[in-house]
Amino acid sequence: MEPFIDGLLLVLQWKAFSLMMVGMGLGFVVGLLPGIGGAATLALMIPFVFKMSPVEAFAFLLGMHSVAATTGDITSILFGVPGEGLSAATVVDGYPMAKRGEAGRALGAALMSSLVGALIGAVTLALAIPIVRPLVLTFGSPELFMLSVIGIACITSLSGLSLRAQLRGFAMGLLGLLLSTIGQERQSGSLRFDMGLMYLWEGLDLVPVLVGIFAIPELVDLAVRGTSIAGDKPAENLSSGVMEGIKDTFRHFWLVFRCSAVGVFVGIMPGAGGGVAQWMAYAHAVQSAKNAKEREQFGKGDVRGVLGPGAANNSKEGGDLIPTIAFGVPGSGAMAILLGAFMIMGLVPGPDMLTKHLTVTYSMVWTLAIANIITVLLSLAALNHLAKLTYIRGGLIIPFVLLLVFVGSYTANNQILDLVVTFCFGLLGYIMVRLGWPRPPLVLGFVLGKLVETYLFISVSRYGFSWLTHPLVLLLIGLMVVVIVYPFVREKPAW
Repeated sequence: MEPFIDGLLLVLQWKAFSLMMVGMGLGFVVGLLPGIGGAATLALMIPFVFKMSPVEAFAFLLGMHSVAATTGDITSILFGVPGEGLSAATVVDGYPMAKRGEAGRALGAALMSSLVGALIGAVTLALAIPIVRPLVLTFGSPELFMLSVIGIACITSLSGLSLRAQLRGFAMGLLGLLLSTIGQERQSGSLRFDMGLMYLWEGLDLVPVLVGIFAIPELVDLAVRGTSIAGDKPAENLSSGVMEGIKDTFRHFWLVFRCSAVGVFVGIMPGAGGGVAQWMAYAHAVQSAKNAKEREQFGKGDVRGVLGPGAANNSKEGGDLIPTIAFGVPGSGAMAILLGAFMIMGLVPGPDMLTKHLTVTYSMVWTLAIANIITVLLSLAALNHLAKLTYIRGGLIIPFVLLLVFVGSYTANNQILDLVVTFCFGLLGYIMVRLGWPRPPLVLGFVLGKLVETYLFISVSRYGFSWLTHPLVLLLIGLMVVVIVYPFVREKPAW
């Protein structure tokens, strides 16, 4: 308990607390700007920590990173533009709620579920640090491959129950997998589908793909309708709407808790990333529906579709930190950048962080918790003004959002061709919406494609095909079958 209390006192010292507030301010702005992302901002801020103490440096960096994950949901809900490349799952139900005139409720639900997820992630980090070693060491490349395949199997939950919907969902998932193979083949370095363009050697970037496929169709729809985002829906009583969203979090608390657990678990697995956590949590939220009629509401503005991804988005931060601190194995791209801060501070991830520097470790736990509490309180105070944006005439809001879309896409790699990719996927997304083809399976296949390919290559190279008989792999295969079959068992499919 002594290092635990000391960690809190160190974070609350005026200098560390002030730096955390500065980091939170930066994270808030970054979260609202589509495409930049917490990882890129971490990289930009690393040079500023040289003169700081370890507690001050991590208060600054983690305060910024944890807040970016929370505020990214705001633009996702208000404009249908993912604040971060990985926060696209919130768009699926959050933006339809805003179009229905329930922006306040959606924002309240997203922020409160994010806070609950962040606190669960922080508590898990505090409790798991001494005991996580066996779990992390159990998961090798075969197990990580199966975990990624389970993520892809969630397509069955995202596509509907009819045979037609399932076929369309799997077709989009396979298209996403195909798109993820563009560029250099990671093992041999040979080029695939590059069309003679050096730009495609590294493959398609996640940000322009996601921003294009989700944001552009909604902007076109808004322009065609010629109304505000909320249309002609009566103005929401924002205070009661936000409060209703907060109540939804506790009304569906068991779902929020389970989705937070999904986020933590995926975060612990090195390299899986936040996108996997969000989409798996969203698929679980869909599966939690009692019947087909309830499941049909997802994608049309069901608050549970906001609660699940919101909780997982923040709980995974605590999970990401566990392998980073305990073994020096980054749980995500952002944590890989954070390892640079460890080196600058002269800290070595591993046993020393759990013994000699345990106070610094617990200061990170407190930073995650305090930063998210302050962010949610400040955001809730500002929601009345933010939600009113959905009632501004579309002709005024479209140029602003379009600027955000293309600035966010360009800043991902500072390449003009990113704007072309955004436009192309915007056109594809619009065609899919018009023809009734689902977008989430394509995104899921694209996000997980590179992970699946990498882990499969490592597994086959190291074990041949004997890895298929590993006990944990067999258990995960069984879990995958359950994920695929469960929606059909609960409700007779409409063939």
